Amino acid sequence: MTDTESRIVATESSAAGDAEAIRYFKEAIASGKNWYTSMLEAIGLWSSAAEEYKDRSYVYLIAGEAFDWLLLAERLCGTVENLLPEEEMSALLFHGVPPVKLDADEVKKLIGDKKYRQHLNYFYGVTVEEALLLAVQEAIEKEVWVQGIGKILHTSDEAYHRIYDLDKDELLKQFRKETHHTQRQSITLDEMKEFTYWLFKYRLKRCEKARIASDTKKALDFLIKQWRQKGVTQTLAADFIADSFPT
Repeated sequence: MTDTESRIVATESSAAGDAEAIRYFKEAIASGKNWYTSMLEAIGLWSSAAEEYKDRSYVYLIAGEAFDWLLLAERLCGTVENLLPEEEMSALLFHGVPPVKLDADEVKKLIGDKKYRQHLNYFYGVTVEEALLLAVQEAIEKEVWVQGIGKILHTSDEAYHRIYDLDKDELLKQFRKETHHTQRQSITLDEMKEFTYWLFKYRLKRCEKARIASDTKKALDFLIKQWRQKGVTQTLAADFIADSFPT
């Protein structure tokens, strides 16, 4: 079998797995099962790392390692949208607030060990990395205010430099060269997520363990503060933090 034929077979196999996941989710909802746990089980059945659906690109698995399961949840909910409690669905998709509280072991059992590990890669590599950038940017803005300099432009650029020791443009150029992306002025949401995950791995390779731990704590503290400011106390990420870092 040629490489092309192998790719065709793999694509057809993934498509069949995706169709089975959707079918399972619809039948589970129709039978009265809890929609959230049924959705997690459907996620466990899902095969494709990415797809094009209704003129939209969905990239569920970044760099073959980081699983954006909330994006897949959005895709699955779209297949039965009129059958789901609107408030519960919106809370999950827009705020990461689940309708049923499950611990890490229960989620792992529903979606599978592999997808759960990939979910953790996404949490630390994308969600936490984004929070680190925002936390450092906020700290820079406070420094500027205390020093009475006035509003500083491009605080995000300074945040990149403080964390990664390079400007964002230099990092983006290096990322695109390594990943064979086109060098261009704009960046898509999918590429931004991939870039953020690349930054996470870039930082792990170059920083001392003490600094990595300090930066991770800074980012997690920032996330928790943001949730509290929004009045959100129970999110999927918050539950994971509580399970992994009990107080």
